Amino acid sequence: MTSQSLLEPIRRFIRNQQLIMILLAIVCGAAAAFGAVLFREAIVLMQTGTFGASLENMSEVIHGLPAWHIVLVPTAGGLLIGLFIHYLMPGRRGRGVADVMESAALRSGNISLKSGLGAAAVSAASISVGASVGREGPVVHLGATLSSLVATRLRLSRSQAVTLLGCGVASAVAASFNAPIAGVFFALEVVIGHYALSAFAPIVIAGVIGTIISRVYFGDFPAFMISGHSLVSFWEFPAFGLLGVVCALVAIIFLRSVAFATDFAERVPVPAYLKTAAGGFGVGVIALVFPEVLGVGYEATDNALNGKYDLAFLIALIAAKMAATAISLGAGFGGGVFSPSMFIGAMVGGAFGLIATQIFPELSSGHSAYTLVGLGAVSGAVLGAPISTILIVFELTADYALTIAVMVAVVIASVITQQVRGNSFFTWQLKRRGINIHGGRETGLMTTTRVVDVMSLKFTPVMQGLNINGVREKLLTAPHGELFVVDEKGALTGTITLEDLADGAFDHSIDDVVKARDVARLHPPVLEAEVSLEDALRMMQDTGEEHVAVVENRDSMKLVGFIHEIDVMFVYNRALLEARREERGEI
Repeated sequence: MTSQSLLEPIRRFIRNQQLIMILLAIVCGAAAAFGAVLFREAIVLMQTGTFGASLENMSEVIHGLPAWHIVLVPTAGGLLIGLFIHYLMPGRRGRGVADVMESAALRSGNISLKSGLGAAAVSAASISVGASVGREGPVVHLGATLSSLVATRLRLSRSQAVTLLGCGVASAVAASFNAPIAGVFFALEVVIGHYALSAFAPIVIAGVIGTIISRVYFGDFPAFMISGHSLVSFWEFPAFGLLGVVCALVAIIFLRSVAFATDFAERVPVPAYLKTAAGGFGVGVIALVFPEVLGVGYEATDNALNGKYDLAFLIALIAAKMAATAISLGAGFGGGVFSPSMFIGAMVGGAFGLIATQIFPELSSGHSAYTLVGLGAVSGAVLGAPISTILIVFELTADYALTIAVMVAVVIASVITQQVRGNSFFTWQLKRRGINIHGGRETGLMTTTRVVDVMSLKFTPVMQGLNINGVREKLLTAPHGELFVVDEKGALTGTITLEDLADGAFDHSIDDVVKARDVARLHPPVLEAEVSLEDALRMMQDTGEEHVAVVENRDSMKLVGFIHEIDVMFVYNRALLEARREERGEI
């Protein structure tokens, strides 16, 4: 056997695309995990300076601070964060999971490094000054940003870039929660949108890498330490189902409160940095009574899981956290909603459990069990990711005794919220920006691709004064049998088809009398060059036109091309085929 024959299997192995993606997954997983570690440490460092607390859970320390300190820190912090966003952030807004979803669906996995690092800085600072937001969304975006950097530098294909994006997300979630399985499924469920082996294997590897790095640095223990639970009776399932309904209602109220606060803030005619300052002041005032609402709120969530709050206090914390989070997000602070939704869910579940236990003590698994179920149900409904949420709950608590109960409540809450709201928090954010990713890549392309990108330049313009004989000759070679009549400045004035000529098509006696402008169809439907293909297709369907002139804008009416319905459908079908091949792992 020759050396060449021995080397050939090695060469094939090295050239194997899946092997390369796994190696890149290790790189991206490590980068995202270290990013998550640095993010958490940055929060701790800044909190030491703002509240004198070295812990992420600050409520015990804050109880001992003077009132002016509790109000001043989020107010002044909000002002500084607002100024940073206004002058230094691209797009003058923070970034989060919704932007990662948009990047995966519509931008070939590309995320700006500047916006990603800026968003991480804004979110870390927001949490450090007490904004009622979560750290998980920013960490996901940071992990995706670092993975996107790798894909961009190596000039990978769209499919490979999106897979690496999922790797960064999986590692970030795994590192944040010490939850590798949840990280994998969150990336697949929320970001990738399919479970093809070509994406699954690298994402699993990245999730494992993120978990290893997190456990080496922070230790191997769940985020919440709770006592063990056991399901007392299957007769409890109606109660768990009812809890799912209650959690759905709470999730809907929470989502609407955030939407209301955001809309209200947008209508207030003051600079954005004053809005974040005002939002910080509002959060500070709430914290005078309920310091538990500041930051991620893990301490209060843990206390609720361990049954340390009474019914009245649980209900009060639900309202306070909802208000603080809505104010924080509406005012423009950076951060996510997972921690707040877990906080609210734990309080809802705890309150429900206390009532249920009092009514049917012999059938109850204990009100802390309901706290765990409520935590999962509200979170799943808000995020629109029931599978990932169920797994996160189990891995966060290391409590698998209530598996079926959590699944029932999460599914019920998610279904009801979806039916009432029609979208999750992330898809709502995208919808506000005019972005719809429900149809996947194919629909996304229709909304983001402009007419100018696919229009044809092979059209036949004719001057208004061209005689009818010249019109006949031009029609013989015109694409799709249509002429575009323009004036001296190139502005479209009408169109001519053989049908428009009518009897003049064969009457040579009018050759020197009738001109193009005399037979043209005036004011035909037109499309502006910058409109989306979605708008173009809708206009064609409304007017019955198969091909439409494209103008620079409606003011100048300068003819720049034309687009046929076939061109639009070709783009859509190509994207559809690519998406299906992607799901099968063929690209």
